[in-house]
Amino acid sequence: MKRMLPILQWLPNYTRQTFSGDIVAGITVAIMIIPQSMAYALLAGLSPEIGLYASIVPMMLYALFGSSRYLAVGPVALVSLMTASVMGGVTASGHVDYHTGALVIALLSGILLLVMSLARLGVLATLLSKPILSGFTSAAAIIIGMSQLKYLLGMHIPSGLNPVEKLYFALSHWQDSSLLALFVGISSTLVILFSGRVLKRLLSQLQPSVTLINVCSKLGPLFAVAIFTLLAWFYNWHEIFNLRIVGDIPSGLPSFGMPIIDRDLFWELLGPAILIALVGTIESISVAKSLASKEREKIEPNRELFGLGMANLGASFTGAYPITGGLSRSIVNYSAGAQTPFASIFTGLIVLVVVLFLTSWFYFLPLAVLSSIVIIAVTKLFDMKGFMEIWRYNKGDAISMLVTFVVVLFRGVELGIFVGVVLSVLFFLFRTSQPHVAVLGRVEHGHFRNVLRYDTKGPSNLLALRIDESLFFVNASYIENLISEKMSTHPEIEHLILVCSGINFIDSSALETLEHLSEALKEAGISIHLAEVKGPVMDKLSHTHFIQNLTGQVFLSTEDAFSSLASK
Repeated sequence: MKRMLPILQWLPNYTRQTFSGDIVAGITVAIMIIPQSMAYALLAGLSPEIGLYASIVPMMLYALFGSSRYLAVGPVALVSLMTASVMGGVTASGHVDYHTGALVIALLSGILLLVMSLARLGVLATLLSKPILSGFTSAAAIIIGMSQLKYLLGMHIPSGLNPVEKLYFALSHWQDSSLLALFVGISSTLVILFSGRVLKRLLSQLQPSVTLINVCSKLGPLFAVAIFTLLAWFYNWHEIFNLRIVGDIPSGLPSFGMPIIDRDLFWELLGPAILIALVGTIESISVAKSLASKEREKIEPNRELFGLGMANLGASFTGAYPITGGLSRSIVNYSAGAQTPFASIFTGLIVLVVVLFLTSWFYFLPLAVLSSIVIIAVTKLFDMKGFMEIWRYNKGDAISMLVTFVVVLFRGVELGIFVGVVLSVLFFLFRTSQPHVAVLGRVEHGHFRNVLRYDTKGPSNLLALRIDESLFFVNASYIENLISEKMSTHPEIEHLILVCSGINFIDSSALETLEHLSEALKEAGISIHLAEVKGPVMDKLSHTHFIQNLTGQVFLSTEDAFSSLASK
């Protein structure tokens, strides 16, 4: 029960001091995520209240079932973008409602995460490499930024355009833009940046607590919402200047129930749901681990999958859309003094009160303010510096990142990530198909190193090869050809030592290649010896014809092999 419900682990030790810390953190995060949730809902193509729904029940469910004490879940930019990307194509066919489709994605994502958790497949959360994620998030930052131009400029931009086309359309139709909307967007951006940087420096001079400084520096979106909502109401901007505002937000609880899903819709949304679940899980686990490391705590990926799965199921049953752990709100939650997941429960309760009684306060909120919140949030996703570092270190990873970036930017999220993963696999297969093989010789103190790098010594009738890769079907022929070439160019060789310290696995194809090689070298009067074979590898080899018919010996170390064979 404690593994299924982590709350049972920390609840017995709950104290009044812990309660006060959770209350402060819960209120602080609620103040921050209310405007943020509405902005991300608009990014996903949904009504603002849907973002508020996604910050109530899902947040509470994760608090009960998740393993992180500080992670705050809810709508995030990447998942919102992916939801909009998927539903834009699905609703074009006209057989499903946009909101219903988003509910179905949340339902499928939740079920997939629960199945992965029960099957203990938390390792699958690492399937997407860092370069692929960097390329995806960098392109997503541009896509998200361009998607907010219509609110920032107060103009209509046709859907279905890629980011470059949207920018070109906005520049070519600048006369249709609203100067007031642009003023509000730029001003709200400055307010948010001011509270995040200048205000932080000003507060530092007053020497308050570090927690107060960190909390106040994250409340810029709330300040922008309050200032420009009051100005829009007082000066009646939406009627005089036709400024686009949020308008009526339904109050009250969302309807509860499982979304209706048919077979065709299931198969159409299953692939995108898998991708959204993986991307959301990777983002969530990375945030949870970074915060847990500060307190020397441990995050269990399988429990995270279960907590996120329950949260997404809760989102699908309460009129929301897919959610995951957010970086900014989690950092605020931690900095504000959260002690347990109860802080997220308090946050959900506050958002619930807003949904029930205070939605009318946001009627005059300009959409340009929400767009500025989104744009500032996604600027941190763009990672050009990371691309340059990867390019200097590994050209293959950099190419995968660049191709993912371009395809996501111009052809869509799903295709971009798929192409990036395929490229990563191809580069991996290419690298492993031609593994590094070092010819070893003895240096001082009995150590053995590559003869191309060190001044080494060794008997002329002995050749030691260290293979720095596991052996499988991709590289078996390469290893066979390389050894055959070495033997043909060194006719004096009588003993071949395969140093297996870098081999973690030998598949059946490579084993058959070794057997053929052993037979060929036996006919040429050359013995094959093995050294430094790892235990799991030797366990599998011990019952094979290769070991039973081995012409040489199996040595514990390279030193033993050299000493024994040199004396002979």
